[in-house]
Amino acid sequence: DEIDAAMAHHPRIGEKAKGDGAEAEHSSREQAGLGTLDDDVQARLAAGNAAYEERFDRVFLIRAAGRTPTEILAELERRMTNTEAEENTEVGKQLIEIAALRLEGILA
Repeated sequence: DEIDAAMAHHPRIGEKAKGDGAEAEHSSREQAGLGTLDDDVQARLAAGNAAYEERFDRVFLIRAAGRTPTEILAELERRMTNTEAEENTEVGKQLIEIAALRLEGILA
């Protein structure tokens, strides 16, 4: 499915992108605003990522650029209450936002 293919290149929030290609570079830049996460936030993101993956069978995807770790955690918690259909819609919106930011970066 197209969404799964698009998401295959996105690392978990709070984790470094694997590899050194363009996708990894984009993901690293987008998550750079998170800065160095303290142990509590890192643990909460790891637990939230695991719970999300258990529930939806995919990596939690969010436009990280411009968001604080607290905002990302709040969104993760909110989205855990989504139905599968609601979350599919949310993921589509996040992919569009990420693609738009990347396009802006290319054109700048």
